[in-house]
Amino acid sequence: MDKDKIDKKDHILDVAEKVFSDQGYDGASTRSISGEAGVNMAMLNYYFGSKEGLFLAVFNRKINSFRDILQDLGSDGQMTAWDKVSAYIDLYADRVVNNNCFQKMLYQEMSMNKRGELSDNLTKMLMENVIEFHKILQEGIDNGEFNEDVDLDMVTATLYGTKNFIINAPQLTSAMLGYEILDEKNLEEKFKPRIKAYQKKLLKAYLVKEHDNSHNTYPAYVK
Repeated sequence: MDKDKIDKKDHILDVAEKVFSDQGYDGASTRSISGEAGVNMAMLNYYFGSKEGLFLAVFNRKINSFRDILQDLGSDGQMTAWDKVSAYIDLYADRVVNNNCFQKMLYQEMSMNKRGELSDNLTKMLMENVIEFHKILQEGIDNGEFNEDVDLDMVTATLYGTKNFIINAPQLTSAMLGYEILDEKNLEEKFKPRIKAYQKKLLKAYLVKEHDNSHNTYPAYVK
């Protein structure tokens, strides 16, 4: 595919992401997306086939790019397992703030608990990234860096769930935090560094084995 076609597809996906985020899957239409993107319906259908195909393409682009980053991170032989988790926290927080439109759209669809081919496909995409994160956690358990009884699923829920609560209950959390959480400047300057620092401190305390300093370090003959 030549560069012009790639650029055109990316432009359509950018517009579709915003429209889906603002209106939800059911409220959005391919006609409104094609109009905002400045392309005809024939071109949109040629690239994506249907509204569902377009919706999945928006998700696939974001999720696949993050999966590639996670795989590179997981295969880095120079980093400890904790360094990888710490880097993952940074990457995830950056993507939450920098892709708030996408995150809003993702939460809208996944929170509806709908069943069907669309929701099943979304779940499969997301689970691939969860699996990559679990591999990093399991590496730390296997090499003795992390505690043996680490609950992989609850660590993942903690990582994702903190963001979901803060971002997706904005009226409550803005009052709690004392600033407008959906303001871009607040997200960048206040929320991002705060959630990174909190999750690193929390997860490090839970994951990483403490050095046992309880034993007497004096020579045996000292009484």
